[in-house]
Amino acid sequence: MPKFLEELESGLMLGDGAVGTLFYQRGEPLNACYDALNLQKPEIVQQIHRDYLVAGARLIETNTFGANRLKLEKYGLERQVQAINREGARLAVEIARAAGAFAGGSVGPLVANPSAILDTGLKAECYSEQIQALLQGGVDVLFLETFGKVSELTLALGVARTLSDVPVIASLSFSDDGHTADGFRINDAFSRLKAAGAAVVGLNCHTGPLGAEKLLEELFVQSGDLISVYPNAGRPQYYEGRYIYHPTPQYFADYIPKLVAQGARLLGGCCGTTPETIRAMAQALRSVVPIREKRGRVLVEIQPGYVAAGPAAPDRLLSSSPPRAVIVTELDPPKSLQLDKMLAGAEALKRAGTDFITLADNSLAVLRLSNLAAAHLVREATHLEPIIHMACRDRNIIGLQSELMGLHALGLHHVLALTGDPAKMGDHPGATSVYDINSIGLIKTIKRLNEGFAANGRDLKCKTRFVIGCAFNPNTRSLDSQVRKLEDKITAGAQFVMTQPVFDPALVKTTLERTRHLRVPVLLGVMPLLNARNAEFLHNEVPGITIPEKIRDRMRGKDGPHGAEEGLNIARELCECVLQHFAGIYLITPLMRYDLTVQLTTYVREQERAPAFATVPSS
Repeated sequence: MPKFLEELESGLMLGDGAVGTLFYQRGEPLNACYDALNLQKPEIVQQIHRDYLVAGARLIETNTFGANRLKLEKYGLERQVQAINREGARLAVEIARAAGAFAGGSVGPLVANPSAILDTGLKAECYSEQIQALLQGGVDVLFLETFGKVSELTLALGVARTLSDVPVIASLSFSDDGHTADGFRINDAFSRLKAAGAAVVGLNCHTGPLGAEKLLEELFVQSGDLISVYPNAGRPQYYEGRYIYHPTPQYFADYIPKLVAQGARLLGGCCGTTPETIRAMAQALRSVVPIREKRGRVLVEIQPGYVAAGPAAPDRLLSSSPPRAVIVTELDPPKSLQLDKMLAGAEALKRAGTDFITLADNSLAVLRLSNLAAAHLVREATHLEPIIHMACRDRNIIGLQSELMGLHALGLHHVLALTGDPAKMGDHPGATSVYDINSIGLIKTIKRLNEGFAANGRDLKCKTRFVIGCAFNPNTRSLDSQVRKLEDKITAGAQFVMTQPVFDPALVKTTLERTRHLRVPVLLGVMPLLNARNAEFLHNEVPGITIPEKIRDRMRGKDGPHGAEEGLNIARELCECVLQHFAGIYLITPLMRYDLTVQLTTYVREQERAPAFATVPSS
């Protein structure tokens, strides 16, 4: 048995504290690549290791938490993965050996966002190259830490187990409500990690000592279980450019008996902790002994009576054979605070026969009225169900979920998930694009809300019932690539599709053939052109729109009422073509000219009453 495990099984062991916190306190810039300091300033790295050992630590971690290919790419250091990790291991091992202590190879998640979509093969490669380098450096144990998802940690653990028999510590970061980001509570999570080959299972980061104790209260500890606990020093305060942690070393020391009583065997500190923290913990450890077994606190989940598991009733938008064509009409929120035209347009569209009003989310990155507010106003005025576009550009994962929870609270349940146009292409070019996640990540997040959980695993005590839409652009030379992306969106949880405007009848038929296998409703976009200049502008300057030359020829030289009438003629022909192949249609109002989409809606409804007109089932 490795000496590390022998010592841990015989009693309690103290780990080290934060490394990044000390780099920051000792003058390294917050935006620097701290992992690269293994090569650039090895004496500073070793001094931190030495300080923790002097304070009483028996296990120190390598300065390699973020030293994987994907995180190092941010600094242009992706080709130095092997060098940074080998040197990080060498520095820690050298200091630990001299003190008769142990060195653990620190491996963190590949990216900061637990909802990020990454290929499994790529993830395995990244973990493998980092872990191999740490093993080459001679570490005594691998410390896989701060993983938000059991699935991700299990993947990294599997890679480690295929490379070596070196013991693995597998440590999760739990949310405030006691769940991982993929919805596991502590007993189930730890059982899965042990079954996957972890020698030590534990928790670190996100929570302070009190939160760690509350999590461990649930834990059932059996003889032979080895549990690690590395809490944060509470939550930091950002003050004058610095992150300040308030809990004192004595506060940590006071929690040592409580954490040990809940099963902790390996104790250390995460963000905000220092050698002074570890020194206080070392003194407290002298007066406590480990427990071997304990029963955990059994949770009684109270399910509220208003939990919904999906759409409360069959949704007209998702019907495979609606009694009449489904018409969704886009009506952009205004760029000003004058709302009369938008509301008048919504009322006119309702009278004409539109089923849903869809509202864009600052399309083309141009400032408009909040589409959430617009949707509420439109529904109040017309009783039409809005479909709300939601772009990842302007809000981080917290803001997106907060807005979705607000939609649910207001009874707005139809959402179109979009990545969004970059901010620099809009009317505020100095604004920052967020893009915490992309459209697929947003679809998965909404699906998770429908299951009753936030992206970080928090139990929301109620399930949302969103109907999830996604976008598809058939106007592309690489249709195969777009279809593959659409398949990924459907797999992620999308339930219906809305396309960019189509101006070619042949492309309508092609789209049917290429999407038929998806078995979800597809609403093809049809947008009436206003004049020749409008046609050329859309074709040449708006991403995602292609207008065939024969259509532009028909519009050429036509302006004013003549241009709008020819645009309507083209749109009517396209509507007929679309509804010969699809059970629904997406009408796009150009520049708030709702009079044109009212005429198209009226035309579709009149054609439906004609004996020869019939729509086909949705693709």
